[in-house]
Formats: sequence, C-alpha cells, structure tokens
Amino acid sequence: MRSAMRRALLLCLAAVTLSGCAALGALDRAAEPLDVHELRAPAEVPAAPGGGAAQVVVEAPSAAGAIATDRILVREGATQVAYLPDARWSAEAPEMVRSAMVETLIRAGAFGFVGRRPLGATGDYALVSELVDFGARPEAGGEGAEVAMTLVARLVRERDAEIVAARRFAHAVRVPDTSTPALLSGFAAVSDAVLTDLAGWAARAAGRG
Repeated sequence: MRSAMRRALLLCLAAVTLSGCAALGALDRAAEPLDVHELRAPAEVPAAPGGGAAQVVVEAPSAAGAIATDRILVREGATQVAYLPDARWSAEAPEMVRSAMVETLIRAGAFGFVGRRPLGATGDYALVSELVDFGARPEAGGEGAEVAMTLVARLVRERDAEIVAARRFAHAVRVPDTSTPALLSGFAAVSDAVLTDLAGWAARAAGRG
C-alpha cells in the first residue's frame, strides 16, 4: 500500500514539474522581444490643393479590440484572430495610422495646418474615422494571403459640427506567402493606397465646405 502511494505521489510531482516547465517555457517565449515595424506616409504624395489655409485636426481612428493593439493582425477564419509571433507595430494600430494620416496630409499641402490638436481653441475641421479592417487573411488551401485595410472617414466642420463629407476607403492586395516580410509589404501597399486617396478627398471636401 505504501509503495503504491509513493508511486502515485511521485507521478503527481512529475506532472507538476512538467507543467511548471511548460509554463516557464511559455513565459520565456512571451518575454522574447518582437521586431518593431512602422507604417508612415507614402514616399510620394500627390499635391492636393483645396483646403487652403484651413486647420484640420486629425483624431485617432476608432477600432475594434482585435485591431486596436500594437500586434499585427492575422484573421484565420470568420471569427478567429491571431497575431504575428515575431513582429509588432511601433504603436497601437489606430495611433500609428493617425500619425501616417497627419504626415500624408502635410506632405500633400492640403491644409494650412494639420495636427493632433488645433492651434487655437478649435480647428476649422476635424477628421474623424474608423479603422474597420486592418489585417491579413491567409488563403484557404493556398500559400498566399490577402492584406486589407478599410477606413471610414468623416470631415466635420468644427463651428457647427456639420459633417461636410464622408467616404469609405478600402484597398486589398495579395501577397505570395504568409512570411512576415511578405505580409508587411502588403500592409505598406494598402496603407499607401488608402492614405493617398484620403488626402485628395479631404482637400476637395474642405474646398467645397
């Protein structure tokens, strides 16, 4: 009887030790630093006159919880999400996208002032947006993936809170494989396309408003 109890105790201790080792291994992997990547304004931004001397304040896009993180999103099914294990964004995606939006509008020369806060009490316009999609989707049964970005933007006139214009910007590209470099090139491509379209639209809308 004592021998059987001793064997049972040893088995329990072994199981606890193994589970502890597994937990420590998971913690070690979680503590490994991730490569940091940043999306910025397109290298070449077409001039977009129209906003004149107006001030525009760019607010950070709203986003669902799966997107509002510094991890790089991979949608593995209709409801399942995952993140790249070896890379992350330089900031949470909405804040990174806002920085790129500000930089793009400045380069386009669309407004007299572009920033996160107005120069005075209020700006002339606020650019309010929602980051609806910002992720990669591996192909079912294939080696490639689709990287997509969807941004819904509204240009709001500050003095009366009137929505001057609203538009949905959506771009997607296919990349040949699901490696981190391939996916990042896809994110850069869709971001450049969305931001370029956004700058021209905002300038035209402000010119009309």
